[in-house]
Amino acid sequence: MASNSPPQVAALPRYDQLAAMRAFARVVEAGTFTSAAASLGMPKATVTKLIQMLEAHLRTGLLNRTTRRVTVTADGAAYYERVVQLLADLDELDGSMTTSQATPKGRLRIDVSAPLALHIIIPALPDFHARYPDIQVDIGVTDRPVNLIAENVDCVVRGGVISDQSLIARRIAELQFITCAAPSYLKRHGEPQTPSDLEKDHFLVGYFSPQNGQRWPMTFASNGETVEVTGRYIAAFNDGNAYVTAGVAGLGVIQSPLFMVQQHLADGRLKPVLTKWAGEAMPLHVVYPPNRHLSAKLRILVDWLVEIFAKSELMRPAKS
Repeated sequence: MASNSPPQVAALPRYDQLAAMRAFARVVEAGTFTSAAASLGMPKATVTKLIQMLEAHLRTGLLNRTTRRVTVTADGAAYYERVVQLLADLDELDGSMTTSQATPKGRLRIDVSAPLALHIIIPALPDFHARYPDIQVDIGVTDRPVNLIAENVDCVVRGGVISDQSLIARRIAELQFITCAAPSYLKRHGEPQTPSDLEKDHFLVGYFSPQNGQRWPMTFASNGETVEVTGRYIAAFNDGNAYVTAGVAGLGVIQSPLFMVQQHLADGRLKPVLTKWAGEAMPLHVVYPPNRHLSAKLRILVDWLVEIFAKSELMRPAKS
């Protein structure tokens, strides 16, 4: 007897398309499934399955997989651009339809240098928590360059010129530099009178870039004249705290942001030198990638960073 029931069709496995889109965006940004899974807090197998189901749903390949790295196909690149914008719009919509603007919550990942973290940001964190108790801040403390997109970092605080023009940078302060040395060092070598003395009769504490190993010179300015000095050194460092500690230990003359040495100057462990020659000020920025939607919680954190640096007696206000 013939059945009137419709023919049975195998059902496609259900999946969370939004989760798959977020996973796809993270894989593109991180470059590997392993890194993407770690940043999402998911097993690698789950991320792999989500991408496979997304590709099956779209009926096109989004990623080229190799043993070392993942790259996007032409379709994947076009899809990624639309996905990033869609996810940003969705986050904005969620924020506008909930109480998150008034009571922001969630987790933020930022990265700052150790001196800024220890001297400025960490001491002020109790104030931030009192205002926004539902925001958790994961702070990476390092002088090394950070790939904001690949490492899923919301923002960084960095000094100097921002060379990557694709990033959004907001100037929040000026780092004022001072040249100084330990009394024990000055007793052995005498006090320099001009920057050129540093190249003839003195040792400097060296600082080299964590990124490329290049040694940074000292820069002096007076009456419109700018002078750069490298000089001899006994030891060089790629960490600001180690650099200052070496100066206090008497290993040579240092040129440091004032906020890092102010207490040492007050205690007499360091003494200013070449006071007629000012160290060139360095701009300080909070930086975030353009494809990171400036969510309510991130906007609040950025505004708070601007506020604490503007209030700090150890900083020079940012030039308008």
